[in-house]
Amino acid sequence: MKRILILLVLIHSIQIIGQNNNAENRTIKVDFNKTAGKLNTMFKECIGAGRANEGLRADWQQQLALVKKECDFKYIRFHGLLSDDMAVYREDNKGNPEYNYQYVDVLFDYIVSLKMKPFVELGFMPNALASGKETIFWWKGNVTPPKDYKKWEDLIKNLTAHFKERYGDEEVKTWYFEVWNEPNLSPGFWTGTQQEYFKLYDYAARGVKAVNPAYKVGGPATAGAGWVPETIEFCAKNNVPLDFISTHTYGVNQGYLDEFGTSGTVLSPDVNSVNGDVINSRKQITNSAKPNLELHYTEWSSSYTPADPIHDSYHSAAYILQKLKQVGSAANSMSYWVFTDIFEEPGPRFTPFHGGFGLLNTQGIKKPAYFSYYLMNKLGETELQNSDRASWTSKNAKGDVQVLLWDFTNTHPGDKVWNQTYYIQDLPSKEKGKVKVEIDGIQKGKYLLEIYKVGYKVNDAYADYLAMNKPSQLTRQQVNFIKEKNNGAPISTEKITIDGKGTFSREFKINENDVVMLNLIKQ
Repeated sequence: MKRILILLVLIHSIQIIGQNNNAENRTIKVDFNKTAGKLNTMFKECIGAGRANEGLRADWQQQLALVKKECDFKYIRFHGLLSDDMAVYREDNKGNPEYNYQYVDVLFDYIVSLKMKPFVELGFMPNALASGKETIFWWKGNVTPPKDYKKWEDLIKNLTAHFKERYGDEEVKTWYFEVWNEPNLSPGFWTGTQQEYFKLYDYAARGVKAVNPAYKVGGPATAGAGWVPETIEFCAKNNVPLDFISTHTYGVNQGYLDEFGTSGTVLSPDVNSVNGDVINSRKQITNSAKPNLELHYTEWSSSYTPADPIHDSYHSAAYILQKLKQVGSAANSMSYWVFTDIFEEPGPRFTPFHGGFGLLNTQGIKKPAYFSYYLMNKLGETELQNSDRASWTSKNAKGDVQVLLWDFTNTHPGDKVWNQTYYIQDLPSKEKGKVKVEIDGIQKGKYLLEIYKVGYKVNDAYADYLAMNKPSQLTRQQVNFIKEKNNGAPISTEKITIDGKGTFSREFKINENDVVMLNLIKQ
C-alpha cells in the first residue's frame, strides 16, 4: 500500500512539473464574463531601430509603415541622432555653435506622419563638440564627453526648442528624452566615468527642462540593468530632474556588446533571464527615493549581437511571448531591439539572413519574431481571467474572443555549443502533447474561427532560406516566394455556431515552440 502511495505521489509530481512546462494535456479554461481588467499593452509601447541616419532610407521607412500598421508600436528609439551623419552641429572658426535640423526634420516628420512618437535618445557626441576621437561602430559614433558642458546643454536646449516650435508643446510633452546609450560600457559607448555620465545627464536634463519643465527626461540607458539605484540617488541628492528610468537586458549570459558581430553567444538556460532583470529594476525603483518612476526597457532581445541566428529562428516567436508574459506589469515599456535588419553597426550586412536583430530582414521578409508582435496586436482590449502561464485570453467590444498560446522550450544544448552553430541548423520540433481550449459564457450566435500559427516550417522564413541552400543573394522571385509563404495568414478559417450553452471547446496537438492564436469573430 505504501509503495502504491509513493508511486501515486510521484506520478502527481510529474504531472504538476509537466503542466508547468507547458507539457501534455494542458487546458486553458476561461469565461467570457470573468475579466481581468484592461489588457496591458506595454509590449507595443516602443520599438528599436539602429541609427537615425538609416531612417532617411526609403526601404527603412516602408518597413516602419508596415510594422506600425500591423503591430501598432507607439514609440521608436534609435542611436546617433546627434552624430555627424545627421549634420546637427558644427562650430564656426571662432568656436561659435551652428545648429542644423534639416535631416532630423525629414526623419521626425515621417515618424509623426505615421502617428508614432520618437523616444529621443540624446547621443552620440558631434565631433565638433567632442573632447576625444574614440568612436563606436562602422558609422563611427563619437563616445567621448563634451569638451564644453555648457555647449552640450545649449545644443540640447536648442534642439528641444526646435521640436517645440515644429511639433507643438502638447505633442512634445508626450515624448521621452533619454540621455545617451549604455554609458556603463567603457570602453564601448562612453569613455568617461560614472560621475562624468551623471554630469552629462545633469546638463542635458537642464537643457530639456529649460524649454518646458513638463517634458520627460530620464536615463541611464545602461546595459545589463546597471546603475539604477545610483542614478536615482544622484538625481535625488543633487535635485536633478528624473522622470523615468531606462535600461537594457538580453537573454544571453556573457557579454553586453558585440560591436562587429563576431562574438559567440549561448541562450541563457535561466527561466528568469530578461524578466528577472526587469522585476529587479522595478524593485530597485520601489525601494528608492523616487518610488513611482516609470520604468522603460529601451532595448531587449534574446541576444545582444547582430550576428545571432536565434533572431532568425522560429524559436524566437515563442521566446518573445514567454518573456513578455513573465515581465507582466513590471515595466511601462519593453522596446524590442530592433524592427529591421537595415542596421549597420558592424557595417552593411552581406547576406539576407545573418542573425540580424530585426523583426524583418533587409528585404522586408517577416521573420517568426515579427508574428509574435503581429498576433499580440490582434488581442482585444479586455483581458480574461486565465491561470495558464503561457497564453493571453481576451475579448473586444464587438464580442470577439482571442486566445494566444504558445509553448516555449529552450532546446539549446548548453554552454559547449554556440547559438551561431546551433540555430543555423534545420531544427525539427518535437511533439508536446495536446492543448484544450475551453471558453464559457460566449454570446449565442454565428462566429468565424480563424486559427493562426507560427512554428517549425510555418511562418518560418529561415527554413525556406535554408531549403534554398542559403544563397548569399536572393532573386526577386525568391524574395516574393518567401514573403508569400510566410505572410501570417490564418492556417484555417471555419464557420461555427455557439448555442445557448455558450461554450466553445477545441483540442489540438502542439509542438515545441509553437505559437497558436484562435480568433473567434462574431458575425
